[in-house]
Amino acid sequence: MLLVGNQELVREGLRLLLETQPALSAVSETVLDKDSPLAVTREQPDVILIDLESLSEQDLAFLPSFAEAMGDARILLLTSTSDSQAYDRIFRLGASGMVLKEKPVEILVKAIEKVHAGELWLDRAKMAAFFLSDMSSGSGGKRSDPETARIASLTRREREVITMTGQGLKNRQLAEQLCISETTVRHHLTSIFSKLEVADRFELVFYAYRHGLAVPPSSITFQGSGSNASWRK
Repeated sequence: MLLVGNQELVREGLRLLLETQPALSAVSETVLDKDSPLAVTREQPDVILIDLESLSEQDLAFLPSFAEAMGDARILLLTSTSDSQAYDRIFRLGASGMVLKEKPVEILVKAIEKVHAGELWLDRAKMAAFFLSDMSSGSGGKRSDPETARIASLTRREREVITMTGQGLKNRQLAEQLCISETTVRHHLTSIFSKLEVADRFELVFYAYRHGLAVPPSSITFQGSGSNASWRK
């Protein structure tokens, strides 16, 4: 596990705290700067915990460089900023979850364990706010006739792919469960994106949740209730 942050005292405190947890081991740390991805390549961590004060576009600009260097690692953000809209940005940029600093250490440890297992870590209250905001802006809510037509155009197999994608399954897992190749899975996703007019896997999942094509499953962990499921195609 790799701790990343600009405040040495905070990094050291987190490291000492996390090293007391039996399930966590090999905790290293580095400063957050342009050379941070080099530490990821060198250390090869399974989880990268990044301490951030803000979730502004500027502060999140480094995430793509981490995503390129991290291989199979998962990114978890630790922040003081309570922003439900930030989920959109952080998942698109490659993170697997976000924990508020106001939460107890047990929550942080649980989030690390879940993210390491390939799950997403979401805050139920913040996600509810995200959906309410999304609906009030006109992108959710009552299904319009064009949306009904788009959904009706889906094949049975495409609906299966959507349901399983909404459960956080990766392409390889989809292929295994449906007994098809990963190439065929990608073809299905391309067709689904086109029919539903969504840009990527992230938008597909939220579209599916809004319109009853999938429900948040147990494999997506909500803070307070117990893929990288990856949303990217």
